[in-house]
Amino acid sequence: MFAATLNAQHSTFNSQRFRAADIVDLNHIFLFVAIISPLLVLARAWRPGGAFRGWRFSAIIVLVITAVAWWLAPATAGYIGGGAWFVLLFLPAVGSRQASQLADQGRYRAARRVASALYYLHPTKQVREQLQIFRRLEARHGPGLGTQAISPPAEPRRLGDAPAVVIFIALNIAVFFIELWRGALGNPVTLHRLGALDFSSVIGRGEFWRLFTALFLHYSVLHLAFNLFALYVLGPALEKIIGHLRFAACYLIAGVGSTGGVIALTWLKIVQPAELVGASGSVMGIVGAWAGFLVRHRHLWQAKQRLLNILLIIVIQFVFDLSTPQVSTSAHLCGLITGFLVGLYLSPRRGLLTAA
Repeated sequence: MFAATLNAQHSTFNSQRFRAADIVDLNHIFLFVAIISPLLVLARAWRPGGAFRGWRFSAIIVLVITAVAWWLAPATAGYIGGGAWFVLLFLPAVGSRQASQLADQGRYRAARRVASALYYLHPTKQVREQLQIFRRLEARHGPGLGTQAISPPAEPRRLGDAPAVVIFIALNIAVFFIELWRGALGNPVTLHRLGALDFSSVIGRGEFWRLFTALFLHYSVLHLAFNLFALYVLGPALEKIIGHLRFAACYLIAGVGSTGGVIALTWLKIVQPAELVGASGSVMGIVGAWAGFLVRHRHLWQAKQRLLNILLIIVIQFVFDLSTPQVSTSAHLCGLITGFLVGLYLSPRRGLLTAA
């Protein structure tokens, strides 16, 4: 759901400091998810006509468990709260969707079994009503037509129409294997030689190529995984709408805008010199491009709702940034602004979107 973190480390190559910034605090990340996700569920549940009202109790339980865990054992509160979120909110959401898909395929017994198991984790009115529907369908039609049931056409693969996203994911993974081969993880000197962004190298020695190479370097497996997951979630839909070449240009321009913006802010002494690596600036650029595109084409179908979703992502990301010292907020902000400006000039591919 978030753009992954960028490593921020002073350019003095202090190895001890690098290791401190190198650590992705999973406890902190899970704690953030265990707080923000239930709050979002509660906000949607109490809106007029909200479809999430049955989820309020589960969301409150997750918040209570997280709060108690934070009071008793803050060092592991994120893992405990994250586990409660996974069991009480994530699994029920995935299970409910899976049960509906099975019913759509005519596999009523399988749908009923999934809903029955789901009810133990999430005993809400919605799940109970869903279970009753599946029982009636099974009683009327039997267990269903099995795997040969007539079902809706399979949806195209998420990456099937997004070759640019696939290429960028592959490039990031390939560069990460080079990092492993060179022993760059946890080694600031080697990471710098491979192309990490450094103010003194760019301005003092004219190594402007670092504005580009830093976008494909990552300081850990988790850092890479978070960035690629965010790209996988946010990228394919935009690429399908605007086209492959324009998406690739948007990704790279936003990325260079993020690294170039950090150098400019450092030169103006607004931010401290920092060693930066990661694709987060480009990913935030995709978020910004979505925002700019939807602002320009706000007459398109569901543009307002999509824009609200994008704004929510931006708010959550910057709340996370401000609460996480390892993250370069300036890089995210510069990438977001660059992507937004690019998005204002983007047009949809002909025939893909229609006016409301």
